[in-house]
Amino acid sequence: MNQPAWELFLTSLWPIAQGAILGTIPLALISFVIGLLLALGVALMRLSRLKWVSAIARVYISIVRGTPLLVQLFVIFYGLPSLGLLIDPWPSAIVAFSINVGGYAAEIIRAAILSVPRGQWEAAYMAGMSHRLALRRVILPQAARVSVPPLSNTFISLVKDTSLASLILVTELFREAQQVAAFSQEFMLLYLEAALVYWVICLALSGGQGMLEKRLDRYVAH
Repeated sequence: MNQPAWELFLTSLWPIAQGAILGTIPLALISFVIGLLLALGVALMRLSRLKWVSAIARVYISIVRGTPLLVQLFVIFYGLPSLGLLIDPWPSAIVAFSINVGGYAAEIIRAAILSVPRGQWEAAYMAGMSHRLALRRVILPQAARVSVPPLSNTFISLVKDTSLASLILVTELFREAQQVAAFSQEFMLLYLEAALVYWVICLALSGGQGMLEKRLDRYVAH
């Protein structure tokens, strides 16, 4: 006998939430951290005075931003095995999402670095700092405050994009909803429930973003 809609909604809520806790959120966090490290390196390459170094970064960013994330994911999971590189679903998703975040976040970080007044560089040099030390101790901390809002938006988008990992059989929020929907045949209810959980997660992240921006705003000169 079919369950009433409200009962199915309640009984399926935990499996979907568990998919978010054990799948979606860790996948997004790991990919975002790796992507940020990659983005920082690419941003510094873009700012390099060596033309060939800057050109490599430009090509990377162009490819990432000019191709769909789904295609990138499929190339890594389904394409690389043809070259003898077989990667499991979870690592494949992390690699794809990290590369994608790196391409988009690199331009955000580059713009944030360029937004720091030139006088900050000069003051650091006058204090006896090398270029690398000035970048690490003076420029990047200021750039980090400027880049928080766009990087936060990138992370929120990434949380939603992790639903694509279900297409390579990664067990996350949307995959759990698909499995319950296939068993119960209540596709509309379960997909709306998945959408609700995504919405709640994004609301929480947006609230955290707002608090972080207010906290950092105290240290930014207006």
